[in-house]
Amino acid sequence: MASELEPEVQAIDRSLLECSAEEIAGKWLQATDLTRELYQHLAHYVPKIYCRGPNPFPQKEDMLAQHVLLGPMEWYLCGEDPAFGFPKLEQANKPSHLCGRVFKVGEPTYSCRDCAVDPTCVLCMECFLGSIHRDHRYRMTTSGGGGFCDCGDTEAWKEGPYCQKHELNTSEIEEEEDPLVHLSEDVIARTYNIFAIMFRYAVEILIWEKESELPEDLEMVEKSDTYYCMLFNDEVHTYEQVIYTLQKAVNCTQKEAIGFATTVDRDGRRSVRYGDFQYCEQAKSVIVRNTSRQTKPLKVQVMHSSIVAHQNFGLKLLSWLGSIIGYSDGLRRILCQVGLQEGPDGENSSLVDRLMLSDSKLWKGARSVYHQLFMSSLLMDLKYKKLFAVRFAKNYERLQSDYVTDDHDREFSVADLSVQIFTVPSLARMLITEENLMSIIIKTFMDHLRHRDAQGRFQFERYTALQAFKFRRVQSLILDLKYVLISKPTEWSDELRQKFLEGFDAFLELLKCMQGMDPITRQVGQHIEMEPEWEAAFTLQMKLTHVISMMQDWCASDEKVLIEAYKKCLAVLMQCHGGYTDGEQPITLSICGHSVETIRYCVSQEKVSIHLPVSRLLAGLHVLLSKSEVAYKFPELLPLSELSPPMLIEHPLRCLVLCAQVHAGMWRRNGFSLVNQIYYYHNVKCRREMFDKDVVMLQTGVSMMDPNHFLMIMLSRFELYQIFSTPDYGKRFSSEITHKDVVQQNNTLIEEMLYLIIMLVGERFSPGVGQVNATDEIKREIIHQLSIKPMAHSELVKSLPEDENKETGMESVIEAVAHFKKPGLTGRGMYELKPECAKEFNLYFYHFSRAEQSKAEEAQRKLKRQNREDTALPPPVLPPFCPLFASLVNILQSDVMLCIMGTILQWAVEHNGYAWSESMLQRVLHLIGMALQEEKQHLENVTEEHVVTFTFTQKISKPGEAPKNSPSILAMLETLQNAPYLEVHKDMIRWILKTFNAVKKMRESSPTSPVAETEGTIMEETSRDKDKAERKRKAEIARLRREKIMAQMSEMQRHFIDENKELFQQTLELDASTSAVLDNSPVASDMTLTALGPAQTQVPEQRQFVTCILCQEEQEVKVESRAMVLAAFVQRSTVLSKNRSKFIQDPEKYDPLFMHPDLSCGTHTSSCGHIMHAHCWQRYFDSVQAKEQRRQQRLRLHTSYDVENGEFLCPLCECLSNTVIPLLLPPRNIFNNRLNFSDQPNLTQWIRTISQQIKALQFLRKEESTPNNASTKNSENVDELQLPEGFRPDFRPKNPYSESIKEMLTTFGTATYKVGLKVHPNEEDPRVPIMCWGSCAYTIQSIERILSDEDKPLFGPLPCRLDDCLRSLTRFAAAHWTVASVSVVQGHFCKLFA
Repeated sequence: MASELEPEVQAIDRSLLECSAEEIAGKWLQATDLTRELYQHLAHYVPKIYCRGPNPFPQKEDMLAQHVLLGPMEWYLCGEDPAFGFPKLEQANKPSHLCGRVFKVGEPTYSCRDCAVDPTCVLCMECFLGSIHRDHRYRMTTSGGGGFCDCGDTEAWKEGPYCQKHELNTSEIEEEEDPLVHLSEDVIARTYNIFAIMFRYAVEILIWEKESELPEDLEMVEKSDTYYCMLFNDEVHTYEQVIYTLQKAVNCTQKEAIGFATTVDRDGRRSVRYGDFQYCEQAKSVIVRNTSRQTKPLKVQVMHSSIVAHQNFGLKLLSWLGSIIGYSDGLRRILCQVGLQEGPDGENSSLVDRLMLSDSKLWKGARSVYHQLFMSSLLMDLKYKKLFAVRFAKNYERLQSDYVTDDHDREFSVADLSVQIFTVPSLARMLITEENLMSIIIKTFMDHLRHRDAQGRFQFERYTALQAFKFRRVQSLILDLKYVLISKPTEWSDELRQKFLEGFDAFLELLKCMQGMDPITRQVGQHIEMEPEWEAAFTLQMKLTHVISMMQDWCASDEKVLIEAYKKCLAVLMQCHGGYTDGEQPITLSICGHSVETIRYCVSQEKVSIHLPVSRLLAGLHVLLSKSEVAYKFPELLPLSELSPPMLIEHPLRCLVLCAQVHAGMWRRNGFSLVNQIYYYHNVKCRREMFDKDVVMLQTGVSMMDPNHFLMIMLSRFELYQIFSTPDYGKRFSSEITHKDVVQQNNTLIEEMLYLIIMLVGERFSPGVGQVNATDEIKREIIHQLSIKPMAHSELVKSLPEDENKETGMESVIEAVAHFKKPGLTGRGMYELKPECAKEFNLYFYHFSRAEQSKAEEAQRKLKRQNREDTALPPPVLPPFCPLFASLVNILQSDVMLCIMGTILQWAVEHNGYAWSESMLQRVLHLIGMALQEEKQHLENVTEEHVVTFTFTQKISKPGEAPKNSPSILAMLETLQNAPYLEVHKDMIRWILKTFNAVKKMRESSPTSPVAETEGTIMEETSRDKDKAERKRKAEIARLRREKIMAQMSEMQRHFIDENKELFQQTLELDASTSAVLDNSPVASDMTLTALGPAQTQVPEQRQFVTCILCQEEQEVKVESRAMVLAAFVQRSTVLSKNRSKFIQDPEKYDPLFMHPDLSCGTHTSSCGHIMHAHCWQRYFDSVQAKEQRRQQRLRLHTSYDVENGEFLCPLCECLSNTVIPLLLPPRNIFNNRLNFSDQPNLTQWIRTISQQIKALQFLRKEESTPNNASTKNSENVDELQLPEGFRPDFRPKNPYSESIKEMLTTFGTATYKVGLKVHPNEEDPRVPIMCWGSCAYTIQSIERILSDEDKPLFGPLPCRLDDCLRSLTRFAAAHWTVASVSVVQGHFCKLFA
């Protein structure tokens, strides 16, 4: 077809080439109706140049268009030859001080971390290299296309806005000079004419929607029957679908189809067939039919060739306009004027408005062309940038709705220009005050999230794919809000205050819909069936985190705004929880003579939500009242007296109790969705506006109420009130054989509650809560991260929270707290904590996860041991609270707190009668330490006229009241100091007693010490004597009780023997020589007995058929078949350790052959018992790894396992695993002839044989190592050696296992070696077999201990997962030699039996 067209094309070319641009321009200059002349010219020539066949010829088309269409316009505009005209314009123009280079996809961009107003301010490479920022801290990224260089924009940079190239022009620029003065009147008039007509033409033809007719001014006289079947891009169908469909629809080759698909993806559309209407329509119907099965069909239009021609020229024209205005700012100004001029239809009729509002109907190519034109014109002219910003804001709602329903990516939408407008501080302020932009953005956002529950909260349950897709797109609105707020105002006008507070109202409405969303109820009985949707709510929270912080920063910058915002926030919180009782019945709690009214509410039974943004915002604002001292300056303007502390603390407290109960394992049946929510609640990405603010809200509550009341409410919410309010409840609780789990749960809840109290008193490093500044807060974060282990820069940055500018503030303080240790030949440079900072370490730092806390504790104790110090980790000295929070410390000396401490210490003293835990005691000791530190500081800072009201030392010296006469806290600490079962805590107790004496001395020497002091000491003396007598009395009672029990037991024994005389008679008659101890049944038939030793019973092994959990295929376990494996978890264990301080010095050289009797560290293997094919497991594990790599590129989400260390979750039960054990047959079935010991007469002979074998092997070893010349002599000696019959030292047994089983034997062996020694995997290492045998032995030992602990028989039936694990492990240990080197195994054999 193309060959027929060639001559015709040539013919057309001649008629076109004869056109003269100068003549045509001259004709236009004479014309009375220029629009009509131009339109006729275009109607005649455009279809002759563009779209002349099935394939475009871009070079030829551009050449002709320049000659026939654009050339005349350039002549007309300049009034002379453009080759001279444009350089003149350029000379007359004062070049812009803005760079404005529009970035291409993949181009490098640079942002200065020190000087950029926000991270969206970027420079192109040329400007960056010529600016002062190249010597600063900068961030380099690649552009996604769109966006332009901000060089020269004074609002984008704190300093150095100009590079060398653009700086030259600043000296002579007068402010806001009109660029039109550099153009002559007639050039202005001509430019105006041509721009107005051509811009209108381009806009009209691009947004034209009819497929076969043109606007009437452009219709041709003779119209050909040539059409295009035009395929448009969408983001729904894949490349493969499009290629396959095209091959079917237009009979093209795969290569052509790939070409079409690539062009469609790049430009947004491509013609796939050219011909008459019928011919194109047929292709369209096939495409639509083929792609409409699952999703919406591909968009295809049959368009007349002349329409396509005009549209192509329209795009060319917009690019031309963009290049023309580059010659002169005056031309740019005229184009902006033309674009923003209101048309005859009033609102939204300007050309710019029409283009923006049709954005989602245009194809990709057209969009990017006009976006670029907007950037190089409207956004580069400061006067029109403002006017354009106003138009953009007015149409904001419609533009965003178009974007949400469209399916193209954000960078192809006009909505993406928001980043260019909203990040300019002056424009953002103007749009807030004049267009109420904040409210518009938030309301638009809320309009798109229409799913609400009965209480009006957002509901994301069972989101359909479409809703989820929309939700992802709607999130970009939050980004716009972030842009608007990114630079804080330094001066406030009344309008700005008013409009910001209106926006704040809208924001509170949004948070109100989030308050309490996704409520959860504890599953009891059976596991939850469907994991509920939780990610959408957390995504929303994450995206809003920075916005919430920025809202607070805005409020903080103006006192009036802060006061108003605080009142508004409080009012909304009252609305949310006006009836915070949720219809619960009121109850009265009382402990130690204090009582408080509250409501009956159980977190473990009622609904509870982790989302409380309104409460948390109020907490943030409350801290700002303290930080900015507004609370002290204008108390009369604040509603502080109206606050109801119990209402404020209720929901944050529920949330923290929920976390505690999850840690205690009470919510296991709620599945992973809840685990993930708790993880994110504490995660560095969310905690600043979630967990941290809940702690602050509780601090706010405690500082405004009686601490005793607070503690009682807290005990009630933790469901521990009963334990501490009823005397001896703990004893009853543990003596009634309560379910072990319940005891364990209560212990964990008590630990968590004490931890929370430590946080409330100790977390005062937020400016406003304590007297600190922001750098102290970051320092403390870094100190605690480095207390765990030295960290590389990237690792440390990841663990710190980022602000809205992606900054952590680490660089400014790191020098003060850490040394940088340079990397060696390999590895990374590490930051190590300076030794002097170790004293600031707080074991209960609130951002530690469980694992981090134990690692940090271990690391710090190890450090102290190395420095030969005692291993106590006392609480650090803390900065004082701000006045608003000052009363918080009284919680430590409140009666209820002392009662809790006393009760737990009492449990520890009588440690057998109660269910208590060491970590509970450790937390109590920490709290006592905190109180002593606090009192010490009060005494150090006391002034003459003040009396120190914090009298903790006196209170812990007093014994309990008359009826119970319980010993004082101090006396109990002295008792515990010598308790053998508390070895670990001795140092800490010693430190407490030492500090107590120091504080007491200070009190005595201080002039303002109260009189009660002396009484205190006398009472203390008498209380000690009392305590001694009391202890003696109790010991006597205990001795009598023990004797009584022993007597009872022997009586019962005698009674049993009398009743079963005959049985005992039979037992005695049994032949004493066999001395067989029969375990459970004295009268058992011989059939069930199994003999070991030489005459072993032959047990017939059942054939074993198992099913793979992944492919559901059943298979028999055989030697030669494909390997079947069990998911297993190998870990280092110190459970049976008698010496935990011992650790392997150099794992590379350590020889584990002989396990030390103190079992300081063993290797334990466990399994969930789920079986897979080895190849199915390999596939599954590969997919887990691939997923993890993809995840790293997106964002470091939480996983509960470490893939880099080979961990994964069992595909069925999601149990943590890190390797697999192969399923094997019993060794006797495989090596029967070699494991048959029936011919061994007795042990003596067996030992003799073994020692002969060892001698022979040792001799051969020696021979191998000696030089050759001695070999003749040695060979004679071999004969003298008495080799046991049938023993051949050089024998290499045949390996019976299939390749697949051998591979799995190696896999598990290497994993055990790697984990057990903490070394890199090396399957050749001679220690691999030892580690395997060691793990088998250790696991058997630990199972033995568990059975004896649970009073179960040693050879009774085991739970199936233990049984499977043990069976596989022992068989593995017997089979591993088949994949190890025989000489290595022989070497170990010799050493072990030598």
